[in-house]
Amino acid sequence: MACNSPSSTANIYVPNGIFLISEVRFNGPCLNKKINFMINGTLMAPLGYTDSSEWITFDTVEGISINGGVFDGRGSKLWDCKLRNGKCPRGATSLEFTNSKDIEIRRLTSIDSELFHIAIHRCDNVNLDGLNIVGPKWSPNTDGIHVQMSTNVNIRNTRIKTGDDCISIGPGTSALWIDRVVCGPGHGISIGSLGKDEGLEGLKEEGVHNVTVQIIQFVGSDNGLRIKTWGSNVEGYVRGIIFKHVVMNNVMNPIIIDQNYCPHNQNCPHKDSSIQISDVEYRNIQGTSASPIAIKLDCSPTNPCKGLGMSNIKLTYKERPAKSFCNHASGHSSGLMIPPSCL
Repeated sequence: MACNSPSSTANIYVPNGIFLISEVRFNGPCLNKKINFMINGTLMAPLGYTDSSEWITFDTVEGISINGGVFDGRGSKLWDCKLRNGKCPRGATSLEFTNSKDIEIRRLTSIDSELFHIAIHRCDNVNLDGLNIVGPKWSPNTDGIHVQMSTNVNIRNTRIKTGDDCISIGPGTSALWIDRVVCGPGHGISIGSLGKDEGLEGLKEEGVHNVTVQIIQFVGSDNGLRIKTWGSNVEGYVRGIIFKHVVMNNVMNPIIIDQNYCPHNQNCPHKDSSIQISDVEYRNIQGTSASPIAIKLDCSPTNPCKGLGMSNIKLTYKERPAKSFCNHASGHSSGLMIPPSCL
């Protein structure tokens, strides 16, 4: 009824309490372009897991806002199955928006998602503010927020603890703004992985450009600022990226470009990556590394990284200067550089 309401605004209210919710899909387009979900209670997924890849999904909608609430994905049984290498489904994303625009998600808490906590796919003008995303560090494939094939997405004032990327940025993402985020545990803020789908020569993938990541704190995460691409023949690009005003606290790989990405070394393409990385800036980044090499730029030999910039970096390891490593990477550095720049 809210979808086809003739009034200017439709409100859906969820009171205090715990509500068991099975798979739900909201399909548009709607007559009403301003629907507000005001949630005070907890939405809880069914116990156990199914073959579904979705839990709560919005498709082809406009002007949706979600304010407050707790989404409990109850993912522990699926994680246990995956960690035992059992015959498990991929899992369900807790909250997903596809083919939509003018979306706001505020003050929402997502806990224990089976797969991604929140996914934004083929959307425009999405604002996420004041979110709290929580999952254990051993929960597999539980990205906090995944953005792909979308434009004008803003993520602000958010705390993410999870078992995979705090924020993952997939192909076709542009005009993305990430501001005031605390990440950890988790695998960092990652562009990629890109170029995974190996295929015929000339296969192309949508690029990633115009991304700003600023005022970020990483706490005990596996990675900090990461760009990862598979060593495959899939063509694409990453360019126009700014990382600035970042604090690392005991982070395993504070700054990393990995163009030989292949988790667990299984089914690796063993080719030079065809993703071109250029015009990436790292500014005012400080803190502590949990490994001796705090800056690792491992780029493609046939498509070297170019136009990389570093300024005012101070990363230490066990109270001593950390190290940097560059492979097929070029650019410039200025200001304080600890460790010394390898560009």
